[in-house]
Amino acid sequence: MQDEHAAWLEHHRLAVAGRAAALDAGRSAEARHAAALLDDFVQRAGEAGLRPHTLTARSYDGRWTYQTRVRGWYLKANRSVAVGEDGEYYVLTVPASLRARFTGAEIAPSMPRLIVGAGGGDGETIPLEHLLHRRLEAGESWP
Repeated sequence: MQDEHAAWLEHHRLAVAGRAAALDAGRSAEARHAAALLDDFVQRAGEAGLRPHTLTARSYDGRWTYQTRVRGWYLKANRSVAVGEDGEYYVLTVPASLRARFTGAEIAPSMPRLIVGAGGGDGETIPLEHLLHRRLEAGESWP
């Protein structure tokens, strides 16, 4: 009986590890595809003469806005996500910070997804490719 239980546990552990590896491989492939879309956007934005701007980040509660050291283009009108001049994807929400009000907020690139907002819980999802196309089409008149 003990051997059967141990065998079942080992089988279950291997199955979970296999699913996790498959999920990681899928996310990596998705991130590579999204990164290629972002790189293409940066190149096309430059060719179209779209000037990057210094990005701002909002506190999680939405009360504060902070300057960042990153320059790029906002992808959504609410300025919650952007692509930097470096081709990286940025989610522009940060913890509230008194220090950041004076020195600026530090933001790090996020792993890009092909569907922006997927898994976010607010129900607002949109394909990254659509956002990038819409931003290029808007030109300098972006909100």
